[in-house]
Amino acid sequence: MLDSFNPSYNPACSPILRVENVTIRYQTDDHHVTATDRVSFDVFESDRFVLLGPSGCGKSTLLKSIGGYIPPTAGDVRLKGKKVTEPGPDRVLVFQEFDQLLPWKTVRQNVIFALINGGRCKTEKEADSIALHYLDKVKLSKFKDNYPHTLSGGMKQRVAIARGLAMKPSILLMDEPFAALDALTRLQMQDELLELWEETKFTLLFVTHSIEEAIVVGSRILVLSPHPGQVRAELNSHKMTRGEAGASEFSALHDRIYEMLFVEKPTARAGA
Repeated sequence: MLDSFNPSYNPACSPILRVENVTIRYQTDDHHVTATDRVSFDVFESDRFVLLGPSGCGKSTLLKSIGGYIPPTAGDVRLKGKKVTEPGPDRVLVFQEFDQLLPWKTVRQNVIFALINGGRCKTEKEADSIALHYLDKVKLSKFKDNYPHTLSGGMKQRVAIARGLAMKPSILLMDEPFAALDALTRLQMQDELLELWEETKFTLLFVTHSIEEAIVVGSRILVLSPHPGQVRAELNSHKMTRGEAGASEFSALHDRIYEMLFVEKPTARAGA
């Protein structure tokens, strides 16, 4: 059930991630582009926080800024109180593209490489043990010695998720990770991601342009306007599941978010 579009979500703990008045602009060949405009939000430990908005609203650009790849034009991004200025192993990005794995390494070797190169493990033996543990979590133990070209799109994304979680980042950043999958595999991957979260309660920041996916995956949703991305509303602590997808409450929430995306004027932290 929907709790509320609550502008003052304030758990007892401090936020693990704080994005404050972030504006991102960049130059194309012939003009300046404003990707996001004064976006602010907090992510708390074990949140499943979703950035939801239409294509071109700057949500992927914002995620890359949180990852340390794109500096904000204005505003700050802070992780555990420290300003983000560059990429780091405390933030792992999972993209929608299937070419994020090293094709000359096996599934297991891809995870091992990340663990050693990212500094979590000093020995291959230690990295191998951790890699096998997380490959088992994503149901790929039988494919540990396969090369990426032998895997389906969904399996490649499972490897990317296992590799990301194996790094034990402070926050896992996912940029429309299931958008390129067929419809049935996409639903399956959403469910498997939630199963993994139930086991380990990792902190997730997930980007999507699908309202239904945002409702199912997220425990909190930030609704961004069309270009340039501005905050239209923040939905906190909702408890909808896929099993309620046909229910009137789910449909009402879906329609309400759609109106916020495409009908209402931008207002920071709009009420319900």
